[in-house]
Amino acid sequence: MKIVILGAGRVGESVAESLVSERNDITLIDTDPARLHALQERLDLRGVVGNGIQPSVLRDAGIEDADMLISCAPMDETNLVVCKVAHDLFNVPTTIARIRSPEFQNGAPLLGKGGFAVDEVICPEQSVTAYIRKLIEYPEALQVLEFAHGLVSLIAVRALAGGPLVQHSLAEIPDLVPGVDMRIVAIYRLDKALTALDGTTRIEPGDEVFVLAATEHIRKVLGALSRVDERPVKRLMFAGGGKVGLRLARELNEQYEIKIIESSAKRCEYLATELPSNVLVLSGDSTDEDLLGEENVDQMDLFIALTSDDEDNIMSCLLAKRLGARRVLALINRRAYADLVQGTQIDIAISPAHAVIGELLAYVRRGDVEAVHSLRRGAAEAMEAIVRGDRKTCRMAGRRIEEVGLPAGAQVGAIVRGLHRPDGSEAAKGDAPPEVIIAHHDTLVLPNDHVIIFVPRKRMVREVEKLFQVSATFLF
Repeated sequence: MKIVILGAGRVGESVAESLVSERNDITLIDTDPARLHALQERLDLRGVVGNGIQPSVLRDAGIEDADMLISCAPMDETNLVVCKVAHDLFNVPTTIARIRSPEFQNGAPLLGKGGFAVDEVICPEQSVTAYIRKLIEYPEALQVLEFAHGLVSLIAVRALAGGPLVQHSLAEIPDLVPGVDMRIVAIYRLDKALTALDGTTRIEPGDEVFVLAATEHIRKVLGALSRVDERPVKRLMFAGGGKVGLRLARELNEQYEIKIIESSAKRCEYLATELPSNVLVLSGDSTDEDLLGEENVDQMDLFIALTSDDEDNIMSCLLAKRLGARRVLALINRRAYADLVQGTQIDIAISPAHAVIGELLAYVRRGDVEAVHSLRRGAAEAMEAIVRGDRKTCRMAGRRIEEVGLPAGAQVGAIVRGLHRPDGSEAAKGDAPPEVIIAHHDTLVLPNDHVIIFVPRKRMVREVEKLFQVSATFLF
């Protein structure tokens, strides 16, 4: 696929890096020649220096033949205008814009073809906020991702000694956790994936386990693999009151006690006017040990570092953990830092760019892909795709999973049936409720099923996509 990306900032760079690794033809536009040169040295892409709003610059970038434009410039206005120019002048089939303002959401009339012609809006800040909210809801998890309208969840959890499933084989799961159907799709031990999972595979303390289950069973699954703290999460402390911190405080202030430490006095004044009085806004340095102690960080259920400085986030989390915070999360932009601190004294390192990558990948994937989530900082992936066609026109339809021919290591974790009618249209209110089926080797896949697959290595993605593609004889 030929893709033009505008903006070589953190989001643009991460998007380009992810898409280049899948052998897409990428052209990156930015006004900073030094930045482009550095990326061209590291990645297999073409750089064009210039202002992407200008049609001549877009033309130089090959926009006339592009399948997709992704505009990740810092300003919302730039991204909106570029999408409009790309659609109206160059008939680009798909336009995606990074928009921070809540005034412009997917489906808004102004974003339609008669307006700014934006097919999809991405907002990294909102994606990170939703990601963190899930970790607050399930504090024992390392990652919580939803599929099939929230009916199925994929969770990553660190196996701890004492969990009912720990030091037991996968074959023993039904007896150890009766009534909770789940599928373990991957186990990472010492940061390396176990190449083959079967009934004899044992879960050891320290393993990073990826499990698919119906969302209603998540808490039981977490309890089976780790020591679930019975004390509910009540107290949160944020280091940084930027866009993400403000969004989280607005959404969570009615459910939790929240303290925000912000270094800018001016920003503190703004936060105080925007947030209700029950949110305590403190002016200070989140890496100040005395301040953290005075504000009782040892009583916090979660300490979340959200500043724009990776080093400050790492240091404040390490301090908070040493002073007694129950669990700490750090927002880390640099991938090398995230790899370094994940699983140390810092419980979770969150990458803003990877939180949004999946939203883009769903548009790049071939076949009827509903959702894509990037896992393990881009090394692995989970995909939800809809089966179209029949046994004659689609390799996935009308076959048992063992007959499909999945690449080695890829796992079908779950199937959701009933989200679509037999004719392919979406199910309506009066239809039977959808059914969540945890997949096994002999599970039959039917047309219109939503299939959720774990892909341990991104180079397998193309093989998996082919399973869902239909022949030319199939008519929607």
